[in-house]
Amino acid sequence: MMADDADPRPNDADEALGPNAPFTEAERAAVYRAIYTRRDVRNEFLNEELPQDVLMRILDAAHHAPSVGFMQPWNFIVIRDSAVRGAVHEAFLRGAAAEEAQLDPSRRAHYRSLKLEGILKAPLNICVTCDRTRHGATGLGRTLQPDTDILSTACAVQNLWLAARAEGVGVGWVSIMREAELREILHIPEGIAVVAYLCAGYVEQAYRRPELEVKRWASRLPLEELVFEDRWGSACASTNPP
Repeated sequence: MMADDADPRPNDADEALGPNAPFTEAERAAVYRAIYTRRDVRNEFLNEELPQDVLMRILDAAHHAPSVGFMQPWNFIVIRDSAVRGAVHEAFLRGAAAEEAQLDPSRRAHYRSLKLEGILKAPLNICVTCDRTRHGATGLGRTLQPDTDILSTACAVQNLWLAARAEGVGVGWVSIMREAELREILHIPEGIAVVAYLCAGYVEQAYRRPELEVKRWASRLPLEELVFEDRWGSACASTNPP
């Protein structure tokens, strides 16, 4: 953990309601830099161990994600063992073959050319899970929207990713695997959902734009087409992309 004088988190002595001043220009720029330069890393990992203090800062940032009803449903499985990662990689290969078979034949060669994971290359993997039973069947704010526990865990993934970017650590999300296979490999019990399987480690450099955009698999949608006003489908005239 960071030293007390460098820890930006509030402590027990803070008032229940305190100032909420905006960040300085430099602080604000740093936050947006982390957002805009975050990348899904696959093949750029260096053969360099991640220090434990850096890992714990990143996980602590994930643990401070927003969660509906303060349910905090997440757990983090840190995976370094080569045999375990080898089994996960085999599950990925099976998943990739199944996904490729679902694609239009004209896209299959392009799909095979993409590097879609760094399971073996990254120094460590992290499986982020959601305990769907942690606070009973419902919990505050989950009664009418039961998937808010999964959505809250996704917020933890985003916090983890942005904290990693600030630390100069690359992260890649591997989703081309069957949850049942991951559950068996990692001995995950029933009632625990797999939300994200991540590869993490230092990288020498990363793509300026998302890799799948660079390699012409997809492109970023225009923001102005995604923002509505007052009701679905009603364009927001004041939307100006950055």
